[in-house]
Amino acid sequence: MNRYWSRVTQQLTPYVPGEQPKIDGLVKLNTNENPYPPSPRALEAIRHAAGEALRLYPDPDATVLKTAVARFHGVAPDHIFAGNSSDEVLAHVFAGLLKHDLPLLFPDVTYSFYPVYCGLFGIEYRTVPLDDGLGLRVQDYAQPNGGIILPNPNAPTGRLLPLADIEALLQAHPDSVVVIDEAYIDFGGESAVPLVARHPNLLVVQTLSKSRSLAGLRVGYAIGQPHLIEGLERVKSSFNSYPLDRLALAGAAAAMDDVAYFDQTRQAIIASRGRLTEALQGLGFEVLPSAANFVFARHPGHAGAALLAALRERKVLVRHFEQPRIRQYLRITVGTDAECDTLVAALREIVG
Repeated sequence: MNRYWSRVTQQLTPYVPGEQPKIDGLVKLNTNENPYPPSPRALEAIRHAAGEALRLYPDPDATVLKTAVARFHGVAPDHIFAGNSSDEVLAHVFAGLLKHDLPLLFPDVTYSFYPVYCGLFGIEYRTVPLDDGLGLRVQDYAQPNGGIILPNPNAPTGRLLPLADIEALLQAHPDSVVVIDEAYIDFGGESAVPLVARHPNLLVVQTLSKSRSLAGLRVGYAIGQPHLIEGLERVKSSFNSYPLDRLALAGAAAAMDDVAYFDQTRQAIIASRGRLTEALQGLGFEVLPSAANFVFARHPGHAGAALLAALRERKVLVRHFEQPRIRQYLRITVGTDAECDTLVAALREIVG
């Protein structure tokens, strides 16, 4: 019945999210979810918001959330755009800021939603190869472009680009919007938000799904100078005036304000990542340096797809990509220490 589809729909190659299986006893390390619960303050705020006021529309300007985000980052609220997950924020960014005559640039190994958005919005793009160590070199972006988008740390590699390199990229491309997608920045990197004040072409995108354990709430935001934010608001208000419901606004604002809990849980994940990395290296894995809540690893004696299947037989789920440059790697979410121990024990059985 696809004769009813539009031409655009027929040509789309949709994004494939990580599997969400319903298997009892599964150790789920495939979608980079936080192993710790949300802030107790966030949960209490959601419970408080779940009352009679749900009959009313939420605040279309997300004022309470923008105020909390601005307070955390030390910027003015008019520098904040909020949306239903960073994926929706990115969709508005692609539609509103990255569709130009010249091609958009992003790495050849990166978040696989980027080419999907380009297909959806009719954006020409060009991928820029990572180096042999799957690292990013800003000098490789010295080519005509209609915009640049980079995850930092990159996904799925976990590798971090120093802030000085991001500033060099901004200085080299003053006429292009440069989007830094910081979904994982809180696990070991330095945010580019302080650069926003002196670079009118910089937009930083973050999410509450990872470091604030709110993947199920779907909240994201962008930080940039007001002229960029106004462009995003125009797109949002032409698509959905109320992207964030009352529960999401209350819970997200409380999570942003609970800095102590945020620091406690992210430091626990950073410590577990180091412990997991050492254990994997002890089994002969090559592990890329990661600043995210996952590691990217390969074993010289075992194919990535075979390891994925063998782990699944042992009720341990990780992520594998068929892209040629990375098909030997597994992307492994950092779980609790107990979950990581289960993974390592399973891999010890498999690799010997």
